[in-house]
Amino acid sequence: MNRNHDERIAKMSFASVYPHYADKVEKKGRTKEELHQVIEWLTGFDEKKLQELIDEKATFENFFQQASLHPNAHLIKGVICGYRVEEIENPLTQKARYLDKLIDELAKGRKMEKILRVA
Repeated sequence: MNRNHDERIAKMSFASVYPHYADKVEKKGRTKEELHQVIEWLTGFDEKKLQELIDEKATFENFFQQASLHPNAHLIKGVICGYRVEEIENPLTQKARYLDKLIDELAKGRKMEKILRVA
C-alpha cells in the first residue's frame, strides 16, 4: 500500500463515509443500531461521541486517535478493498480497514457475535 493511499485515508472525514456505511448495511436489512454497535465495539465510541465526531467532521486520523481500539481487533482478518487487513503496515490504515471489514461482515448478514469476535 502506498503512502498517498495512507495519507488519503488519514485526511478523509469520517462524516463523509458514515452515510455510505449506513446505506450499505440498511440496504442489506441490517439496522443503524447494529452499525453503531459494531463501531462502538471497535472504537469505544457511544452514539453521543460518534455524533460529536460526525458533527465536527473528524478525519479518520483524529477519529482513531480518540478511539480505544478493542483488544480483540487483531482477530479481524480477511481481505477488504483488495488488501489483507492483518498485513497492512500503516496502523491508521489498518484500523480504517478493520472498520470497513466489520461493516462488510454486517452487511453480508454475519451473526453479531461472530462480527464482534466473541470467543
